[in-house]
Amino acid sequence: MSVLLTSGGNTSITEHRPGLHRLRVGLGWKFPDDREPFDLDASALLVQANGQVRGDGDFIFYNHPADAAGSVRYGGDSLDGAGEGDDEVITIDLERVPAEIAKVIVCVTIHEAAGHHFGHVGDAYIRLQNLDDGEEIVRFDLDQNFTGMTAMLFGEVYRHNGTWKFRALGMGFEGGLRTLISSFGVAVQ
Repeated sequence: MSVLLTSGGNTSITEHRPGLHRLRVGLGWKFPDDREPFDLDASALLVQANGQVRGDGDFIFYNHPADAAGSVRYGGDSLDGAGEGDDEVITIDLERVPAEIAKVIVCVTIHEAAGHHFGHVGDAYIRLQNLDDGEEIVRFDLDQNFTGMTAMLFGEVYRHNGTWKFRALGMGFEGGLRTLISSFGVAVQ
């Protein structure tokens, strides 16, 4: 049975599922009928306890689809959010996440925003599934209006007292990808 969260809510994802090691993080969104679709891009940041990445290799996205340990993988780019189901997917192998990584933050940004913002996006969500059996574990629907925001933190998978948990974030950034990743220590070229 899936847990439904609201912004700021959290839940354990491994405490009652001792065999859970691999997650499928599905992200989705829709565009209103009166708006031409534009490209949204999922990404992930592997962050230490100090809130910073170890280096640029801890930023996983379409041009760098996996970390060195192979613990987090980017599943490909949907250019228009069309169709049913998840628009983009990130997988996390919890057993392979390096010990110094405290959390994996899942983000979505607008590619070349050019006047677009998350106020133009509807029905955005993040959901976690057991990659091995497809069971949906948790879901967070971003139901707020994020007018002006061009980058979003959807949620984070984090370590807590020997288990893994998920926190629903729903936090927006102005300034797009550059602003978001630099705040976590990724060197912006």
